[in-house]
Amino acid sequence: MSDDGPRPDLVIAIDFGMTCTGVAFCNVATGEETVRWLQKWPGRANAVENKVPTVLVYPKNTAEASSWGFLSEKPTEQMSEDKDCKEWFKTFLDETKLQAAQRQGGCPFSSIQEIERLYCDFFRFLYQTIQQKLQGEIASRWEDANIEFIFSVPTTWKPVPTVERFRSTIERAGFGKFPNHKASIGLTEAEAAAVHTARVFPKLFNERDVLLVCDVGGGTTDLCILRVTGTGGMGSLSLEQIDVVQGATIGSVQLDTSFEISVRERLDMANRTMPLGFQTKELDDIAWEMAKSKEYQNAKCEYGSTEDDTPYFTVAIPKLNRAYVNESAGIAYGEMKFRRDEIQSYFDAQIIKLFELIDKQLTRMQQKFPTEQVAHLVLSGGLGNSTYVQRRLRERYSFGNCPFQNASSLQVRIAPEPQLVVCKGIVADRVQKLKSGKSVLGWRCSRASYGTLCKVLYNPHNPQHYGQHTEKDSLDGKLYVTGCINWFIKQGEPVSIDFPIVKHFTRKCAPSTRFNPNPPRIFPTAVVTSELDKDMLPLVMNSSCQELCSITSDFSRLPLTMFKLKNRHWWNTGEKYHRIEYVVKVALGPADIRFELWHNGQKISNDHPIKVEWFAAEAPPDPVPVQNMNGQQWASVANLGMNGNGGGNGWATTGRPGAGFAGGNGWKN
Repeated sequence: MSDDGPRPDLVIAIDFGMTCTGVAFCNVATGEETVRWLQKWPGRANAVENKVPTVLVYPKNTAEASSWGFLSEKPTEQMSEDKDCKEWFKTFLDETKLQAAQRQGGCPFSSIQEIERLYCDFFRFLYQTIQQKLQGEIASRWEDANIEFIFSVPTTWKPVPTVERFRSTIERAGFGKFPNHKASIGLTEAEAAAVHTARVFPKLFNERDVLLVCDVGGGTTDLCILRVTGTGGMGSLSLEQIDVVQGATIGSVQLDTSFEISVRERLDMANRTMPLGFQTKELDDIAWEMAKSKEYQNAKCEYGSTEDDTPYFTVAIPKLNRAYVNESAGIAYGEMKFRRDEIQSYFDAQIIKLFELIDKQLTRMQQKFPTEQVAHLVLSGGLGNSTYVQRRLRERYSFGNCPFQNASSLQVRIAPEPQLVVCKGIVADRVQKLKSGKSVLGWRCSRASYGTLCKVLYNPHNPQHYGQHTEKDSLDGKLYVTGCINWFIKQGEPVSIDFPIVKHFTRKCAPSTRFNPNPPRIFPTAVVTSELDKDMLPLVMNSSCQELCSITSDFSRLPLTMFKLKNRHWWNTGEKYHRIEYVVKVALGPADIRFELWHNGQKISNDHPIKVEWFAAEAPPDPVPVQNMNGQQWASVANLGMNGNGGGNGWATTGRPGAGFAGGNGWKN
C-alpha cells in the first residue's frame, strides 16, 4: 500500500520461532542501510546470543510469568517443583492444531485462551527488552519516535482467524501502542529467507532464474517459488513470486519430541526391571530435561558432520544415583547411552515429509509452467542448517539426480546466517522499499480468490446468465443477474506488492431536501472468498464460496456538493440523485488484504488491514447499480474498505468465522 505516512526512524523485524525468537533492526533515521540484530539478552550478561529462547516459566496456579527467555534457564526456574515451564506453544495459536493435539492426548495446553496468554506474556517481555536495548538508537523519546515493528508468520497459518489472533496478541503486548508506532505482518518466513539470500549473494543468481526456497524451522516449514526479475547490483536484486506459498508442520521440534518419547520408554523399561526411585511424573520431567540437554542437542546438531566420529553418545539422567546400573536399558554411572544412528530415524521421519512437500511443489511447477527450470533450492532455518539434511537434499535433488525434469540442473544453496535469515530479510525488504519505492519481492500470489458481491446487467445472449435469478432495478428499470461476484484477486495470479489493484465504483444517493437535509451516504460491501482453481471460479455465489466479511464505505463527512447532481435539468424526467464516484485500492499482503478509499485523488480512509468481528453472516442488502472501470455494469452489494473506529469517513467491518485471507533446540530457530 502507499507509503504516505512519516518515514520510520527505526525498522524492527521479529522472527517469532517455535524454540527461539530473533530481532533485527535498521536505524533508518541516520541513513543507515546495514541490518543489525539483538545479541545481548537478559540472563546472558555479556554473552553473545543471536536469538532468545521462546520459553516462559510460571509459578503454579498463577497467571503471571516469573521469567522468560534465558532467565527461565536458571536452575531455580527449571528445576523448581512449584513452577511450570511453557514452551513449544507457537503452532497452537492455530486452534485446529491445538484441538488435534488435545484429541491425541498429552497436550500440556488447556485452551486457545491459554495460548493467547502465553503469546501476550512472551511478547510483553520481548517488547520491554527491545525498548531497553534500542531506545538509545533514536534521538527523540521512544514513545515519540516513528517505529515500525514487522512480524513474520508461518505459511501454515490461516490468515483468519489465526493471523488476526496473532495480530491481536502483539497489540495487547504493547507493539504499536503509541501513535507513531506501527505493528504489521511482513513477509512469510520463506519469502524473507529468499530476500536475505538474494541481497547477500546478488551475483549467485541470474536474470529469470527460478528459486525454490525452503525454510525448515523449529516447528514449521515454508516453501515458495520465486523468479529473479532484476539483477541491478549493489544488493538491489528483485524477485517475484510465481506460485502460492506452501507449508507443513515439519521441523526440529519433532526430532526432540521423538527423542523424548524414546527416553521415556527406556526409563519405563528400566524402572520395571530395576526401580529408579522416581515417581511417574518425575520420569516425565526427566525425559523432558534430557531432550533439552546439551549432550543430546550437540549430538543432534553434529549428526552427519565429520565431528560425530564416535558411534555412541551419552546423556546424563538428572537426579539419578550414579551407582545405578541397568545394562538392558543402557544406563550406567548416571547416564543413558545412545547409538548415534538412533538420531537418524528422527531426522528421516522429517526428511521424508520434506521430500513430499518439495516433490508436490515441483509437480505443481511442472503443471503450471512446463517450460520453466528450477535452478536453485535455497535452504534456510534451524533444521535447514543440519549437515545431514543438506546432504540428503543434495543426494535427491542435485548432481542430476532429481526425478523431476523441471529441476534437472538444480543446485542446493544454503542461506547465509540461517538463524537470522527471516528477521534480516524482512528488514532488508522494508529498507529497500523506503530507499527505492520498490520491494525486493515485488509480486506475490494469493492462496485464494477474493471478490465482491454485485449484480450484473442481464444479457440474454450470454449463456452464463441462463437460469440465473434476476431482478429489475427500481432506479433505471433494467434487469440484473443478482448474487454475482466480481473477482478482484484470483488464486495463483501474481499481484504487485508495490502497486495496488484499482477498482472504480459509482453509487447513487438521494439529494438533500427540507425533510432530509443529510441523506445517508454509507455503502456496505460483501467480500467473498473461494479456494477453487481460478479457471473454475463461479459467476454467481454458490457453496464453493464463502462470505468473508461485510465492509462499509462511509462518505457521511463529505458534503453532498462534492458529488455531481444528476437529472437536475428541466427536461430530465427521472428522479434527481447524486452520483458518487470513487476508487478502492486493494493491496495483497503476506497475510492480509489492505484497502484504501479514494475520492477526487484524495485518500479519505485510514490504511488498515481488515480487522473483523466474525459472526454468522446475514443475507446481504438489496444491491444498487454501479459502473465499473471497464464499462460493464456491476452493482456492488457493498464496497471494500474498513477503519478500526468504524465511523466518520472510515470503513466499518463485520464478517463471519471460518474464512481466511491469502493470503532453543540446538539450531535456535
